[in-house]
Amino acid sequence: MGQQGQQGQQGQRGFSAFVSYSHADKVAAQKLHRRLEGYRLPKHVAEQLAADTSSDDPVKLGQIFRDREDLPAAQDLSESVKAALQVSGALIVLCSPAAKASKWVAREIETFRRLHPDRPILAALLEGEPEEAFPEPLLQGCEPLAADLRKEGDGPRLGFLKIVAGIAGVPLDALVQRDAQRRMRRVMAITGGAITAMLAMAIMTFVAIQSRNEAQRQRAEAEGLVEYMLTDLRDELKTSVGKLAVMERVNRRALTYYEKQKNLSQLPAESLDRRARIIGAMGIDSDDQGNSDLALQRVEEWHRTTKALLEREPNNSRRLFSHAESVNRIALLNYTNGDKKKAVASFLRADQLLSQIPQNEFANPEWSKLSALVSGNLCASKMHVEGDKAVDMQSCRKAVAASRRLVQHLPANSHYQYDLVFHLTWLGEAYARSGDTRAARKHWNEASTRIEKLVRENPTSPHFRSQQMEIYAYLAGANSLEKEKLINRAIKIADELTAIDTNNHSLAEKRRKYIKMKGDL
Repeated sequence: MGQQGQQGQQGQRGFSAFVSYSHADKVAAQKLHRRLEGYRLPKHVAEQLAADTSSDDPVKLGQIFRDREDLPAAQDLSESVKAALQVSGALIVLCSPAAKASKWVAREIETFRRLHPDRPILAALLEGEPEEAFPEPLLQGCEPLAADLRKEGDGPRLGFLKIVAGIAGVPLDALVQRDAQRRMRRVMAITGGAITAMLAMAIMTFVAIQSRNEAQRQRAEAEGLVEYMLTDLRDELKTSVGKLAVMERVNRRALTYYEKQKNLSQLPAESLDRRARIIGAMGIDSDDQGNSDLALQRVEEWHRTTKALLEREPNNSRRLFSHAESVNRIALLNYTNGDKKKAVASFLRADQLLSQIPQNEFANPEWSKLSALVSGNLCASKMHVEGDKAVDMQSCRKAVAASRRLVQHLPANSHYQYDLVFHLTWLGEAYARSGDTRAARKHWNEASTRIEKLVRENPTSPHFRSQQMEIYAYLAGANSLEKEKLINRAIKIADELTAIDTNNHSLAEKRRKYIKMKGDL
């Protein structure tokens, strides 16, 4: 854990790492400093690094040096900074355009490299591209170990773990696995009383504010929490927990915020859109529970809201996207309720809405994801409406191509990996219906390889295991030699998942289908 820096020259106490940053990035530096000094290494990692560790608690990284209070007025690095560099085990450079322009950051890199040519220098990218954010001395000599803290890069969590691994000198995988376990415990805790407490505090604070400006600030904070519940938290619950009853409670807590508002017509468009998305999410969960009437009622309310908002601002890309999202969900309900022709018409409408958004705005990954999803839904629905000969191969391939681009851009995002598996499965079905069984097996096998990797990395995820189950069933239909083994695997997963989530009607229906397939062997 930065062993070089734990003891300086002549017995002077050392630092595990020295954080070099521009004054403009002070807030980010403070946050990273607190996280590093508070981080506790997994026990098995700590034991490998320190044979004399006997405590049951993980060991901390040690002290991290961060000091830039007196540099702007100085002519050279202060003696305290030079002394700290002398006894630091690693150098962390927070990279940004401001850091590249800072002479102090450059001098700290040069001094550290001169003092310790064999010790690691870790480049943590905060903003901008590397060529506009990396200080010149950083690019000289050996290439630095890099962690991309930007949301579109490694992201804050994985980027932080890369820095920890660099300081401690341990494999990243050892920390990622531990972090995944911690996240699981945190998600489970959130599903208890934490969500209620957080949202209640946000709402109570909002109601108590009398000043209009202060009320707007509190609204932004409360709705930021609601947005988190709609996106990141929902994704984590779906991936890690998978229980519909839990997600329903989260949705209801989020909706409570808007029910407290006295007059919905006074809410900004973004707030109305967010409220509609909550109701839409509840509709999706109702559909999975087998309550198609309630699902349709909720999704239609979502659809009415997005339509009204789009009529107010017909050229607003955000409104076009939101309405396309609700139209796509209406189409899916039509499809599951048996009205497949109406479903195809709605999928085409969603695709037409998305085509009105300028292409440069699809840099937002979630927008590209929806575009791929609509294409994939068109691919699937057209096959089942017009028969085997009406395969919309163009839509199937478009969905896979869009998902591949997302995965290449953000390979660490497991949700985009899952979407690619989903679209590969349907492309395989399209090839099978067109008579190209070799291409069908090729795409199903790729989907199987990818989903098995996701399941290995997320062994407790019901979401990923459910997709693995479906791919086994597809492969069973295309592989006469291993049909029984594959369908037994699908049934085994279905048994395990239905035991976890007894309210999931959709899952129970698939289980019955697989049992029938086995009976027909």
